Amino acid sequence: MTYQYHFHDMTLTWLDGADTTTDAGTLFGPVPKVVWSRYYPSNEDNQLVEFTDPILIQYKDKNYLIDASLATDRMDAKQRRNNGVLNDNNVIQSLEELNLKPENIDVVMMTHMHNDHSGGLTTLDPETGEFSSTFPNAVIYMSAIEWDEVRHPNARTRGTYLKENWEAVQDQVVTFEDTLEVTPGITMYLTGGHSRGHSLIKLTQNDEVMLHMGDILLNHSQKNPLWVAAVDDYPMDSIAAKTKWLNEAFENGYKLFLYHDPHYAVIQYDEKGEKIIDYMERGKTSPIPWTEKQDRRVPFEKADK
Repeated sequence: MTYQYHFHDMTLTWLDGADTTTDAGTLFGPVPKVVWSRYYPSNEDNQLVEFTDPILIQYKDKNYLIDASLATDRMDAKQRRNNGVLNDNNVIQSLEELNLKPENIDVVMMTHMHNDHSGGLTTLDPETGEFSSTFPNAVIYMSAIEWDEVRHPNARTRGTYLKENWEAVQDQVVTFEDTLEVTPGITMYLTGGHSRGHSLIKLTQNDEVMLHMGDILLNHSQKNPLWVAAVDDYPMDSIAAKTKWLNEAFENGYKLFLYHDPHYAVIQYDEKGEKIIDYMERGKTSPIPWTEKQDRRVPFEKADK
């Protein structure tokens, strides 16, 4: 299942990555449930839904992909349980719906290389046990810091920077320092925070902007800069980056587009960042729906528009 958003000459398509459940403490860290549950629904096990849907940008006859989803085909039952896998990664099937093959992807922009974003970069041959590049003709962009972190993980990151996600594609990787203009209208910026080399992606068309903040903004309810996830490796950097970029987005009317959020694909706040004035819902339904407990969801309705 794919769904699209048209941004002037760009077409954004959310591909069907793996859907997962994650412990709420992972995503909301020190924020108590009595607070976050007024914005975001959970199940009886205190878990939240996270989609891992790569975003395809088709622009001027080229195909740009943001992140690559979680690879579920190589997981055993224990790994699927621990990662909360609800359904498999169907990115290749999504490309087929668009009459595309993995070979047609020209660029992959990696916000960061955590396993739920980078697993789909490689494909496992079950007969040989060897990994190969899923997108063999693509240039893979990421920050130089992230690339260094991937190859030299520390005790905290070793479990998410997996060799099987990067060794087979290392010849395709091109790095940048602080800023990279991928092509006029698409720019990557180093933010740090969620990972030391985390980046965001800015789309510009006719003086309008869409901003993909990656995991600096895990979901719509975390627009408060102090709501930092427990999985952020450098939380003070996350707070600084979120403050800077969200303030810029609110003041200038940027639209935000999201990778993990199971409810919204695109969202736009008013200039104070208090109310949502425009949005596009996800094209697939979250398995954990809204309930009456989300009474702070009222500002998220389009009634004021």
